[in-house]
Amino acid sequence: MITQTIALFVDAYRELNAKKLFWITMLLSGLVVLIYAAIGIDEEGVSILWFRIGFIPVTSEQIPPAMLYKSLFVNLGLGIWLTWIATVLALISTAGIIPEMISGGSIEMLLSKPISRTRLFLTKYATGLLFAGLQVAAFTTASFLVIGIRGGAWEPGLFLAIPLVVVFFSYLFGVCALVGVLTRSTIAALLLTLLFWFMCFVLNFGDAIVMGIRVSNEARVDAYTTSIETKRADTTKILTARHTNQGDPLPAGYVATDEDIIGLTPWASLVFEQRTKSEEMLDALRPWARGVYMAKTVIPKTGETIGLLERWLISMADLKTANQIDETHEAPKIDKDTGEIEMEDSEVSLRAQEVIRSRPVWWVLGTSLLFEGVVLGIAALVFRRRDH
Repeated sequence: MITQTIALFVDAYRELNAKKLFWITMLLSGLVVLIYAAIGIDEEGVSILWFRIGFIPVTSEQIPPAMLYKSLFVNLGLGIWLTWIATVLALISTAGIIPEMISGGSIEMLLSKPISRTRLFLTKYATGLLFAGLQVAAFTTASFLVIGIRGGAWEPGLFLAIPLVVVFFSYLFGVCALVGVLTRSTIAALLLTLLFWFMCFVLNFGDAIVMGIRVSNEARVDAYTTSIETKRADTTKILTARHTNQGDPLPAGYVATDEDIIGLTPWASLVFEQRTKSEEMLDALRPWARGVYMAKTVIPKTGETIGLLERWLISMADLKTANQIDETHEAPKIDKDTGEIEMEDSEVSLRAQEVIRSRPVWWVLGTSLLFEGVVLGIAALVFRRRDH
């Protein structure tokens, strides 16, 4: 049994080795690594090879080299190359594995061997993941060396990209295998898988929009509340002192009411109105947020799966440093003419990151793998029962 499975894997490797696209993708991966290896940062600023980039006002004091290269790996290497371009190339290369096995007489030769149909199907499925595994392993190893040599930080956690990207690819390849079994068409398997991926992207994009609006309004409510409570404390002191000087002291433990605040600071009424508007917006968004979250629960979390690596490589403290977020919690600035509060985009972005990172790993990976297991189970069942 083990010998037969190894033989299938060896055949799969030979097929990959014979495909030009496999080596083209490998060369492109090397080119991507060279591009961000050419980027440097020091006390004077950012450079590419020996050319200084003067219009980027960032130095190594603001962003340490190690963090720069880790961010480049996460955002450029992982976020764009591996999870978009390389994944499309991998799907193009592997979409025909199942259909080609079923058609053209190949299946008769394989079924003539003492191997169960389920194991044959799952072995072929696993060999499809071999393409992604080899590509990611080579890219991650090269990136590990770049970050260590150029950034001065040797990050073994970088190799977590290998299982994460392979798992991410397996979500899509599972759908591709099911469509391949049902249609016996490479083109249909590829196109319908890309359509499914696009649907996941649309849902993720909707989740990001709803989350962004929700987080922005939560930040505004918090800022308005902070401003109001600060004004309440000031009003309490002023009124307490005023009544004491007039010989009519206020009761012990007196706290200024909202009306007291507005009476002393008329423009504060606008702040109360803006806070109410933000709270109403939050109430309206909550059903949408729950609906999107429930919809995402039953499909693969492609974006969140890749995002797990950023959680483990770059801490929230590092993100705050990179975005120059001050932890002194200064009083929020409010426009006295409109009551609008001035929110920093970087602060809202970091709040959104905190929400994303608060989503449990079991939800990200567990529910996604459950979806994949159901899809593969259906595909294997159809493959077993179909008369080839």
